[in-house]
Formats: sequence, C-alpha cells, structure tokens
Amino acid sequence: MGDVVEANYERWLASEEVDAADKDALRKMGKEERDDAFFRDIEFGTAGMRGIIGPGTNRMNSFTVKKATIAFGEYLLKKYPDAASRGVVISHDNRHFSREFTLECARLLNEEGLKAYIFDSLRPTPELSYAVRYLKAVGGIMITASHNPKQYNGYKVYDDTGCQLVPSKIKPLLDIIASLPDELIVKPISAVAKGETVQLDEEIDDAYVKDVLSVQINPDLLKKGFKIIYTPQHGTSYENAMRVFETCGYEVIPVMSQCTHDPDFSGTLSPNPEMAEAYIEPLKLAKQYNANLIVMTDPDGDRCGVAYLSSKGTYERFTGNQSGALLLDYVLHERKRLGLLSDDGVLYDTIVTSDLGRKIAKSYGLRVESFLTGFKYIGERIHHYEELGKGPHFEFGYEESYGCLIKPFVRDKDGIQAILLYCEMALWYFRQGIPLDVAFENLEKRFGYHEAFTESVEFAGSEGASEMKAIMDELHANPPKEVMRIKVVEVQDYEGGVITKEDGSSEKTSLPKAEVVKLLLEDGSWIAIRPSGTEPKCKFYVEALGTNKEGLHERAVALSKALRRSLGVK
Repeated sequence: MGDVVEANYERWLASEEVDAADKDALRKMGKEERDDAFFRDIEFGTAGMRGIIGPGTNRMNSFTVKKATIAFGEYLLKKYPDAASRGVVISHDNRHFSREFTLECARLLNEEGLKAYIFDSLRPTPELSYAVRYLKAVGGIMITASHNPKQYNGYKVYDDTGCQLVPSKIKPLLDIIASLPDELIVKPISAVAKGETVQLDEEIDDAYVKDVLSVQINPDLLKKGFKIIYTPQHGTSYENAMRVFETCGYEVIPVMSQCTHDPDFSGTLSPNPEMAEAYIEPLKLAKQYNANLIVMTDPDGDRCGVAYLSSKGTYERFTGNQSGALLLDYVLHERKRLGLLSDDGVLYDTIVTSDLGRKIAKSYGLRVESFLTGFKYIGERIHHYEELGKGPHFEFGYEESYGCLIKPFVRDKDGIQAILLYCEMALWYFRQGIPLDVAFENLEKRFGYHEAFTESVEFAGSEGASEMKAIMDELHANPPKEVMRIKVVEVQDYEGGVITKEDGSSEKTSLPKAEVVKLLLEDGSWIAIRPSGTEPKCKFYVEALGTNKEGLHERAVALSKALRRSLGVK
C-alpha cells in the first residue's frame, strides 16, 4: 500500500496540471494525511462519490470530478441514442467548490456533445431528481456531500427516471471509469457538434413546489396557535420550504443564523439531523417562542429531522425510525379514513429500518418490500412496477436515517415533502390535544416497544480500511452463534447472498450483493453491520424489542457493545 501512496503522491507533485497551491498543500501533508489522500481512487458508494476536499486521488477535487464526469458522459452517450439532445441536469449544494464543480461538469458534458441544464444557484437533491423527470433528460448530477462535515463534498449520478444508479446500472459506468487514463491526464472525447449549457428559470421551482403542496392530506386544519421552528442547516431547502410554509399558512420562525448558504456551516455545530448538536440553535428559538415543533432539512434537502414539545414541557427529538413510523401511521390512517388508501398498497423500507414500520404497514393491509441501504433501491422499485404496468401502489417509503418519500414525483427521499407532512401530522395531533410523545407511546402500545440504536466506528486511512475488511471477513466466515447469551437464529449475509437458519438450512437472498451482515436473535432483536458507503466508518445497527420501554435503550447499547467486543472492535 505504501508503494501505491508514494507513486500517486509523486505523480501529483510532478504533474504540470497540478497548481502551485495544491503542490504546497501536498508538501505540508503528514504521513497519515498523505496515506489517506492517495491510498486509493475515490470510490462510488451507496450515495455516489463522497470525500474530503483537497488534492489527492482519494479526494474531491477538479481532477476526480473531471474523470467521473467524462465517464458519465460516455456512459450516457452509449446508453441513450438521443442523449445529446435530451441532456443532463446538474445541481449543487452550498459547499466549497460546489458551484465550480457544477460549471466544470457542464463544460465537460458540452465538450462531449451533451446539453447541460444548470440552475442559477443551489437547489436541493429532490428538485434535481424532479428536474430530470420534468425535462425528460437522460441523467442528472448532484454535487453534494449531504450531511457530512464542511470539509467534504460529493458527486451523485441519476438516470433518466430521476433515480440514483443502482449497482446493475452503475457497473457499466464503473467499467468506463476504470478504462480511462488517470485523473490528471484524462480528457473528454471532443464531439464535432458541441453541446450547450442552458440555465433553468423558475418554471422548475414552481412546478416542484406545486407538486409538493399536493402531498397534503388535511390541508384545511386550523394553523392558528401552532408554531414551527425551521432550519435548513445553511443548505438548499430554505427558499422552497418557506414558499411551502407561506402558501399553507403555517406560522414558521426560521433560524436565521442557519439560513445563509454558508459553506463553513458557521451557525451550526453539525448540519446532520441525526446529531444532537444540530438542534442547539433551533431549541433556543423554540423555547423563546414556546414553539410546538422543530423541523430541519440537511444541507442537500433530502432528509428531515424532527423535535417536538413533549407532554412534560420539554423538547425531545425523534430518531428517523420513530418519526418515520409515526408519520407512516398518520398517512395510512388518514388515507384510509378518506377512502384514499389503495387495496394493493406497498411500503418500501430498508433492511436496517426498524420493524415497527413494517408492523404498522401490515396492519393497514399493505405489503412490505425491504431493500439495501440507499434510497435508489426504492426509486428503482417504483420504476420497475411502472414499467411492468402492474404491481402494488406506492403508499410510502422511508429509511432510518431521516429520509422518506410521500409521493413519487421525485425518485429520491424528499425533505420538503417530509417537513410538510410532519407539520400536518403534528398539527393534527395538536388539535386533538395529544403531544407527539404520547402519540408515539400509543403507537408502541399497539405494536410493541422497539428501541433502534445506531453506532458508527471510524476506520481512517489504508490501515483502517484493511481493519474494517478483516472484521467483515470474520463475520462472513464465522458469524457469532450468540450475542449476550441470546441465540442467533438467522444470519443474513448479503455479500455472500445467503440466509442461513439456526438448523443449518439456507436460501439465497433476493437482494443484490452488498457488504452487510444482519443477525436475527431469538428474542426478536437484531443487529446489522455495514461499512458506510460515504465515510470511513463501520455502522452497527441494533433493534431491541420489549413489552415496555424500561431498560430497552440500555439493552440495545449493550448488544452493540457485546458484538463489537467479540469482533475486537474498540
């Protein structure tokens, strides 16, 4: 590995393509930083290409973006005979170099003969998906690192349905990337007829917002006396969200210190709705105004976090599993009451999402399909049934990390749809005098208590990557027979594509191969282990079940610790 690092490092230092500032940054790198920047080429994971901004083969920079874009252009031209005229939509978030990367992508696609559509400034990920569909483009590029810290940026690619590329579709693209020269010398094949770059006007914004408004179920609920705190975490959703709130008549107090499109995220300690630090400023404002609800979108606007005024007079946060389950129950309950629930409905979730949502969906007569982590699998499944011309009717899709979709006019999770329905749901309960903690408690009384817990362990650099691989190899080869003396009754090995039962019998999984192992325990609890597709981390997902909530969180944490200890993970 050291030879690869040194060869890549020296190649960059010697290249005339690398400017003096980047070369200076390279010379200042310590051993660990150099190792992490050059031990591999930056990879496409569950959400595309994502990494730290800076010089290096394992970094987000103009060179790695260039190579990915040249490959994506070649891929589209091979796949779609009319790719040049239909074009590609490109959008971006608020991060450092996002606009520069967007303009570079457009230039490269034009050089290859493809039309490029760009917005006048940043737009959220769901609107990028929407625009691809609206314009009938052949693909899309979203420059974003989602909820990652400020030093990151990223690159996501979409097909002509507005969905991120699933493994079966992305393989030809990866093959093209592998066949190209290195990132410093690769050049686009220059088309005879160059493409043009078209700047989009407000037509897309207006159409998208109009469709978002259509997700409401009870739009006429009285809004007076119900206060909402909203923050976009410096990201892309502010303009669209405020339009939606104003049109619907909600009383919204935005966290103005987090409404600027600041690439340094100076008004927040974390832009990630999963982290408690993201709620510090919104909580201050909620207490000042005695607000009923806090909603936030992450920087690229595809995820939504929720906090609320509880029955105890305190502000509490929902996990993505909890908020998703409560919203799912509200949506299905109200659609059923109004005669809008399909007789052949389906819920889509992921294999690491809480079992609670599946139980709720089945109680309303829905079927459930669970996929690997990544909303692209849900988007692809919606398209599959559309193309088939028959199949279950989409009712709801969600995952544990605060992403959900109410109506599939986009093919990715949609934070604006989510905040609108979370506000409606909270208002509906408010009008009945039911705080959201009581509403969720009532839900668990119906379906049992579920404590879902996620823990991330960092594995930085080439040594970390090797260590993480060794842990997963051990799980594949020798999965534990028990955890905390609770018997493992089923091992779902998605890399091997095999589900093995306690009695030794086995069957093939129905999902694509992926580096995930899920252990089902005798008491109904489960643990899933998955290396992150976007960060150098391994994630441990745990769900503990019980007849009451007392000690359940501690039990979930203990299960995670016990498994990590058995694997030698600190």
